[in-house]
Formats: sequence, C-alpha cells, structure tokens
Amino acid sequence: MNQVIALVGMCGSGKSVCCEEFKARGWEYVYFGGVTMKELEKRGLERNEANERTVREELRRLYGPAAFAILLQDEIREKAEKSPVCLDGLYSWSEWKVLREALGDNLTVVAIITPRKLRYERISKRDIRPLTPAQAESRDVAEIENMEKGGPIAMADLFLFNDGNIDQFRNDTRRIIDLAEAGKLS
Repeated sequence: MNQVIALVGMCGSGKSVCCEEFKARGWEYVYFGGVTMKELEKRGLERNEANERTVREELRRLYGPAAFAILLQDEIREKAEKSPVCLDGLYSWSEWKVLREALGDNLTVVAIITPRKLRYERISKRDIRPLTPAQAESRDVAEIENMEKGGPIAMADLFLFNDGNIDQFRNDTRRIIDLAEAGKLS
C-alpha cells in the first residue's frame, strides 16, 4: 500500500490549496467534504453553510463520529493500492482512529495551522462558499464541539504553517511532498 497523507485543519487553513499541489504531482485525491456535497445534491438542498452543517452532523448521528472515514475507507484503500493518496479534510478523532487502524504506518497526518483572524479574512474573500467572520467562527465552534476536530490536529505527525503568502505555502507543501515521495516522512 502507498503513502496516505491526511490533511487536517480548520476551515480556511489552506487544505484545498495544499491538495492542489499533491494532485499536480499525480497523487490520488479523496475529499471528505464530497460526502456532504453528494448528500446535499441527493436531497436537492442548496449548498450553504447551514445545510452543509446539518448534513455533516446528521451523517455522524447515523454512522457515528467516524462516519466519513467509514464511508470513504474502501475508496481510500483502493486508491492507495495504485498510488499515493492525499486526503482532504479528515475531521474527527474517531475518523483518525479508524484510518490509523486501517492504514497503520501508511498514514501520515499533516495539520495546516493558520491564525484564526487570517483564516476568517481569507474565507470571507473566497469565491466558493464565502463566510462572514461570524459564520466562520460559528463553524469552528461547531466543528470543535460537535465533530471532534481538535484531536487529529493535536495528533498530527507534521505541522505546516500557512501564515504568509500563497507562494511560500505552496513551496512548503512541495517540500513535504518531496519528503513523502522519498520515503522520509514516516
């Protein structure tokens, strides 16, 4: 099985930008939020923060706190048999435990750390699903309190700081990819 890098971080930390670099290097990609988006589409609901939160929390009530890892586990394993994989958006402590059990030493967790005010500023300006600072803070609180998001960040194997410009962040991400491809992350 190939290397699996799970990116964790609060909303607006830079997970999507980081994933772009992994995909550009030919890594397979699994977007945890895609489960929510598919469910919104299935239900005919508009993509917005309130509907996304409702669906995320309903899925966790239905499948437990490890819902997204459980629902994506087969896809992750399949892709990891063929290629290294980047996971975008590992959320909960329970998901971390499921993936650690399933993938063992093939899993490396990278936490992207960005100051809260900077994240909120960036989120308010993004083209897709922009949030006001109040909405972003509400989402942070809900993810920490309702979705166990702090655990995977605390237990990360590496920390990638995103508090400068995008070029520096992309370069830092590429260095992590270089280390992973050289087998020097584990």
